[in-house]
Amino acid sequence: MTVKAYAASSATSPLGPIDIERREPGDSDVEIHILHCGVCHSDLHQARNEWSGTRYPCVPGHEIVGRVTRVGGSVKKVSVGDMAAVGCMVDACRTCANCKRGLEQYCESFPRFTYNSDDGKGGYTFGGYSQSIVVDESFTLKVPTTLDPAAAAPLLCAGITTYSPLRHWQV
Repeated sequence: MTVKAYAASSATSPLGPIDIERREPGDSDVEIHILHCGVCHSDLHQARNEWSGTRYPCVPGHEIVGRVTRVGGSVKKVSVGDMAAVGCMVDACRTCANCKRGLEQYCESFPRFTYNSDDGKGGYTFGGYSQSIVVDESFTLKVPTTLDPAAAAPLLCAGITTYSPLRHWQV
C-alpha cells in the first residue's frame, strides 16, 4: 500500500514529501496509523549519512505512537483501536541464542531496525515520519490509556525499548 512520508533524498537535502510502499499486514502483523513520532538525534545522523551507509530516500523516525488500524489473525497483544508504539527495531532472526533468550537487540544475524535496515525482502525499511507502519506484533508495544500518546513517543528512545521487545511493557 502507498503511504505519504517525509524523506531525505540525499545527505544534504532537507526532508521532503514522498510516497513509500508499505507491505500489507500478515498473520502476525499490526498496522498502525502514526499519530506521533519523536525526533531523535539518530534520525538526523542517519539522514545526513554521518554514520555512513544511509540508503536514500531515507525516512527516519523510530519513536512511533499511533492507533492500531488492522491486525493479523494471530495477533493477541493489541486490537484495532488500541494505541500502540514502535521503537527502534521491527524484527530479528528469533532463532539465534540471543533472540531465544529475549535479547533481540543483540541478534547474531543483526536486528532489523525501524528505518534504513534490510527489510528481508530485497528492500529496506522506512521509519515513522510517515502516515502508517506495519510491524510484527512482537515488536509492537501497547500504550496504556493513561499515558499521553504525544509524551509516550520520546520515551521509546529513553530506555523502554532497551529491553526485549518480546517482553510485555508495563507502565
